[in-house]
Amino acid sequence: MALNDDKSAKRVLKKGVWTAEEDGKLADYIEKYGPKKWRTVATKSGLNRCGKSCRLRWLNYLRPNIKRGNISDEEVDLILRLHKLLGNRWSLIAGRLPGRTDNEIKNYWHSHLSKKLKQAEKNIENTSTVPEINSMESCGTEAAEDQENEDATDLNF
Repeated sequence: MALNDDKSAKRVLKKGVWTAEEDGKLADYIEKYGPKKWRTVATKSGLNRCGKSCRLRWLNYLRPNIKRGNISDEEVDLILRLHKLLGNRWSLIAGRLPGRTDNEIKNYWHSHLSKKLKQAEKNIENTSTVPEINSMESCGTEAAEDQENEDATDLNF
């Protein structure tokens, strides 16, 4: 039983960096037909990529409503509060930040916020030791208030 090489050979898909030409092909196809059936998008658009790669490229980089630029202080505050509430559920967090992708939020968390949060928690642990009674007698209330204010400013991101 002889195999027909044309039909039995698997198509070798391109991996790695996307070119501007590939981005253009994908964007043109989606504009014309919409973002559905990603396996079909990959083949009919003339791209030598898998459907998953096309879907991720569109969702994370090419969609017109993606917000570009730095994450604002308000967004950082919201990410911190939502992460405390939802944990590492990045798509749910991103759903509450219009124009931001789950991948972008996750990467920002791991590259910026988690380190700052751990350092802030460490600073709080180091400064929240209970002073001895003898040392309290020599401290005025102004010194204690100054220390509390310093602790609060350490939490600024």
